[in-house]
Amino acid sequence: MSTVISAVQIAFASALDFPLLSMLQALLSAVLIAALLVLFRPLLLGVARAALLLVKPRLSKEQRLARRLMRDAMMLNRMVNAMDGGAPSHAAELRALAAR
Repeated sequence: MSTVISAVQIAFASALDFPLLSMLQALLSAVLIAALLVLFRPLLLGVARAALLLVKPRLSKEQRLARRLMRDAMMLNRMVNAMDGGAPSHAAELRALAAR
């Protein structure tokens, strides 16, 4: 019986051999880092957004308008192509709208 108890104590000795002070220091460090992240969150988000704008700049107003108009024209062409076989009169009306 004492052999089994000794084997269990040896097996768990390495798992239970953590000094309390180092565990407390690690916990305190984690809490401090979390507090600093919460405190400086707006600053960190601003820096992240600025870095994102450096990598992928925002399109100008004219470019966004051109992209939106192109997307609308492509959608209208898809609608015309879809209606071309089933309802030619509706397709003709859509083509007239696209010609404007």
